[in-house]
Amino acid sequence: MPAELLFALLRDPASTGAVLPSSRALANAMAHAAVGADAVIELGAGTGPVTEALLRHMPGVPLIAVELQAPLARRLRTRFPSVEVREASAKQVVDGLIHRPGRLVLVSSLPFRSLPKEVGAETVNSICRFLAHSRERKLVQFTYQPRAPFVAPRGLRWHRRAVVWRNTPPAGIWELQAEG
Repeated sequence: MPAELLFALLRDPASTGAVLPSSRALANAMAHAAVGADAVIELGAGTGPVTEALLRHMPGVPLIAVELQAPLARRLRTRFPSVEVREASAKQVVDGLIHRPGRLVLVSSLPFRSLPKEVGAETVNSICRFLAHSRERKLVQFTYQPRAPFVAPRGLRWHRRAVVWRNTPPAGIWELQAEG
């Protein structure tokens, strides 16, 4: 486990949500699900395994990596100088991008089930408003649970894309998009 992830977990376990970084197999599966986007917004970038896969699978596609914890955001800036790293909450960044045109994909490693209730609800509401703004948008989210990461409101629908067995623990990859 990278030292930065351990310290982040000790500082704020509810917001960190992971004991181990995402495996290469999980990171690649998440990046593959985002292919075709005009821009990608990675929520909860952490130590960067998904960031690295996104850059590898989607060269030249603008990438915004969102990480709330300052030490992890600094590490991302150092590792990936071509990536726009925003040290802010997912809600703040998503709300600020709602009117951005194009096929936008949110790729999220946010631990919805362990976030403080109010923070989780605000973040989900923000993401759902963002997705409802255009049918060209989607959320790619992984979870360790065998069900969708959160309840989708009317007009949005979850679809399980894959299960990544070569991750500890195994993870399901889900997509959320506007219906129709």
